[in-house]
Amino acid sequence: MTLIEDIIVRKILDSRGNQTVEIDVYTLNGFGRAAAPAGKSTGKHEVKAYPRGGIDEGIKYFKERLDHFIGMDATQQEDVDAILHEIDKTPDFSMLGGNIAVTFSLAVAKAAASSLALPLYQYLGGIYAKEIPKPVGNVLGGGKHAINGTTIQEMLSASLGDSTKDNVFANAEVHRVLGDKLKKRFPDLSIGLGDEKAWVAPLRDEEAIALVVDSIEEVKSKYGFEIMPALDFAASSFYENGKYVYHDKELSTEEQIEFVEELVKEYGIYIVEDPLDEEDFDGFAELTKRIGDSVYIVGDDIFVTNKKRLEIGIEKGAANTILIKPNQIGTLTDMHETIRLAKDNGYACMISHRSGETCDTSIAHLGVAFGCEFIKTGTIGGERLAKLNELIRIEEEIKGE
Repeated sequence: MTLIEDIIVRKILDSRGNQTVEIDVYTLNGFGRAAAPAGKSTGKHEVKAYPRGGIDEGIKYFKERLDHFIGMDATQQEDVDAILHEIDKTPDFSMLGGNIAVTFSLAVAKAAASSLALPLYQYLGGIYAKEIPKPVGNVLGGGKHAINGTTIQEMLSASLGDSTKDNVFANAEVHRVLGDKLKKRFPDLSIGLGDEKAWVAPLRDEEAIALVVDSIEEVKSKYGFEIMPALDFAASSFYENGKYVYHDKELSTEEQIEFVEELVKEYGIYIVEDPLDEEDFDGFAELTKRIGDSVYIVGDDIFVTNKKRLEIGIEKGAANTILIKPNQIGTLTDMHETIRLAKDNGYACMISHRSGETCDTSIAHLGVAFGCEFIKTGTIGGERLAKLNELIRIEEEIKGE
């Protein structure tokens, strides 16, 4: 019933119109389908998305080795993922491609869950998988996700109510209110959207943060539960020659730490992601020491969902939260080991989409299955809403509604 009988590999498009991979896995009475996203603001320690020759070379390499998997038991996830490493033979999936590896890994898990007539979150998390991650959505930004936006890559809304549906709706409302404010502020400009469907406007970073906070406060008064502002600096993307280069200033590492601390205090920032360069464990540790008792300090590029990188962070006291992106590490097993290490050492987890997305809903299930405190997956846009709407469905199942 759970033996892998067939594997279909195809190319599809992601939300930026770029080619990506989708894989179907069939068992006797089960089916799993997964698709890979693509990041633009990527950490240099991530696994390689595709081999040097690109997606076609990776697909060809995989198809030539499908016989390794036909007949395997789809419920033996660790064995499947171990063979993915074996056939690649590199530490960073540079022969097969991490996107192909993680897509197959997730498709196998989905096929196993389907074979057992279980939703993916329950198959992976068991009967205790009942908590829904709080949604954190990008509402305004710039960096590598948008042209002519802020230096800080993402300014986000984190809704913390008891109902997932209300949280999803509230974040979308923050996006709408912010859009109205921007259009009033710039009546002669056509205000556009970036890769993650966040607004883009010609504002200084602090002006933009203030506008996001105002929008959150307006929506919070309507919904009656806590909605908090969050920032993803993606600081590695503007760290040049030992300085953090903003549109209007350059800061040393110490000045950057002080700037982040000031923003947190002035605007009540709840989550701060990648505030420093991806190699600066000591800087992360210093910031964590200063504000980590009251703020979620999230490591993305510095950890890249990698257990070994996280071990360094734990040893140094760098950050208190890890961003989880399955395609940064290549397999479900590797991702789960990193989450388990984080949880065992008191780190919170935020599972995340990528800027180039598909309508695959895997991260919604993974966030519930592995007890992630947060899920970061935009506020609007079909490929973002696919995950958020799936969270609403999962909540209905858990509550028996």
